[in-house]
Amino acid sequence: MPGIYELILIFGIVALLFGTKKIKSVGSDIGSWIRDFRRAVKEDQDENSYSETSDRIIDIEDNSKKEKS
Repeated sequence: MPGIYELILIFGIVALLFGTKKIKSVGSDIGSWIRDFRRAVKEDQDENSYSETSDRIIDIEDNSKKEKS
């Protein structure tokens, strides 16, 4: 595991090679990817909880129809 001085040196070299504007744009791109990923995971969880709830409602309705017959 590199120490703090090695990390600072590596970051300095990367900043010299690519420039701070490019690093800033890459950082904002990565942030937007993470934000979109979290949003997609949350939407997926919401859809799964809704489908589980609707399945339960259908099961209850089917059971009540069977009991009346």
